[in-house]
Amino acid sequence: MGKHGGMKTRASVCLSNGVIFLAGAFLSLTLVWSYFSLFSPSLNFILTGLLSDNDTIKCSGLDMQFDPPDPGFYDDPDLSYSIENSITGWDEKRKQWLELHPTFKPGSENRILMVTGSQSTPCKNPIGDHLLLRCFKNKVDYCRIHGHDIFYSNSLLHPNMSSYWAKLPVVKAAMIAHPEAEWIWWVDSDAIFTDMEFKPPLHRYRQHNFVVHGWANIIYDKQSWTALNAGVFLMRNCQWSMELLDAWKSMGPMSPDYAKWGPIQQSIFKDKMFSESDDQTALIYLLYKHKELYHPKIYLEAEYYFQGYWIGVVGEFFANVTERYLEMEREDATLRRRHAEKVSERYGAFREERFLKGEFGGRGSRRRAFVTHFTGCQPCSGDHNPIYDGDTCWNEMIRALNFADNQVLRVYGHVHSDFSKTSPLQPVPFD
Repeated sequence: MGKHGGMKTRASVCLSNGVIFLAGAFLSLTLVWSYFSLFSPSLNFILTGLLSDNDTIKCSGLDMQFDPPDPGFYDDPDLSYSIENSITGWDEKRKQWLELHPTFKPGSENRILMVTGSQSTPCKNPIGDHLLLRCFKNKVDYCRIHGHDIFYSNSLLHPNMSSYWAKLPVVKAAMIAHPEAEWIWWVDSDAIFTDMEFKPPLHRYRQHNFVVHGWANIIYDKQSWTALNAGVFLMRNCQWSMELLDAWKSMGPMSPDYAKWGPIQQSIFKDKMFSESDDQTALIYLLYKHKELYHPKIYLEAEYYFQGYWIGVVGEFFANVTERYLEMEREDATLRRRHAEKVSERYGAFREERFLKGEFGGRGSRRRAFVTHFTGCQPCSGDHNPIYDGDTCWNEMIRALNFADNQVLRVYGHVHSDFSKTSPLQPVPFD
């Protein structure tokens, strides 16, 4: 804590030390900066030359070089990133970190880290690696447009937590590695953002710590293992979530009781067709058996495609919704205006207010599906569900990726003319 006061002294270099040593020259520079700041309030003005290279000061924005030398929670040898060990007092630890790193506090309540991943070995499916690369590019595009950080894991952080269980160790490690992030957003590798403009309504989740696509009546009345889909979820970076992970992992392969949990799940959720305990049924089990503990803090989102099953989204839907969006653009020239990618959110917000306000996603909707999840396709192994004919999975993944890519490439002056073909591209005419 002793160094915290030192930050104030260093920051004052921007106003005092520079005036003392540069006098009139600094005043001129300040006047120039003031002029530009009127038109660019978010301008990050970096003052160099007054200090050594290691002491470069940012007068605004995130200071990613400063870290207090005083011991913090990272210096505690008992702090473990491993899913095996529990963490206590995480809320206070995060609060202290933000106090010691004040440039990260503004906007922290809505800051998101997206986390995704895949296996560590080459894919068996001949086009699997290509599909995973494009699915990752899709997530990177979405994060770049909306200012989110992203972490991709292709390693098992716990040797026993493989397959669908591998996400839990990664999510916990991401929470510890990113105390500046309020939300950890897990997205399966085979889930594709098909509306690059849409943003999750975080204000809706203020009183909740976990957001997942699902339906309460199917959990409590019908006891189905498909009552939610755990392939896409938002988890608040807090102590409650750490404790949820502890309970969740207890039904996973690292638990000595793992073998018993599959039959227990099947005894409650009769439509579960395989005997092995899986992460999705485990989460539903916690909601079902401990409703008073988990249901108040878990938001089951069903008003838009937080993740949409691809069979209900592909086909004619892409063509129909594309035409609906073109109708919006023909009606209002604002949406046809060329613009820099950095301000794309402004045009998404305009479309939302002008044409889509209050409209939910789904069949017949004017709204694009936010996330299209290719559940059952397994692009890497190629072992897709036998109910899907031939190459249906891979062909529809390509169409979904190109459908999403058009929303990105358009800002770069080009689009795919045919969703089934990645190239060649065609230029976008003016207006």
